[in-house]
Amino acid sequence: MSLSSTVITHCPTPACGIALTHAALGSSVLLTEFLTPDRVVVPLAARDKSGIIAELTHHLVDHAGGTFREVLGAVEEREAVLSTGIGFGVAIPHARSSAVRELSVVCGVSSVPVPYDSIDGEPVRLFFLIVAPEASAGQHIKVLSRIARLVRRDSLRQRLCESGSAEKFYAALLEAERP
Repeated sequence: MSLSSTVITHCPTPACGIALTHAALGSSVLLTEFLTPDRVVVPLAARDKSGIIAELTHHLVDHAGGTFREVLGAVEEREAVLSTGIGFGVAIPHARSSAVRELSVVCGVSSVPVPYDSIDGEPVRLFFLIVAPEASAGQHIKVLSRIARLVRRDSLRQRLCESGSAEKFYAALLEAERP
């Protein structure tokens, strides 16, 4: 299998009998309320799960504050409970930590599929890291839900995987969130 065919097979829906489900309706948030192009890393340099999480954590701390070790520790502790690889080439590592003052999101695209212990067993190319203060449980869940709703669309996952730049990634999200 060539690299290009590997890249394509990890963005569309795999034929393995699972599907992303619709999240419950309610007062929704927009992912683009928390993201700007400077919070998107395309491409990610790391090539393994722990490296990706560390790279995204550095990026989050650089933009949102907090201490790297404290935020990384919270994300790794949550990841140890259950993998945040939701399938379809997507992972949403997340945690709550007193090290951050407000809910923060960073995301990135790997140029190669990364083994991640995802629920469908497939590697991951799209990563969304969410870190929120301890008291932000409700908002944290709304952002997780929003990401899950967005990435269930094959066409959007494909566009994000192929974006090639932070600006194009962000533009694809903006377009996807338009009413």
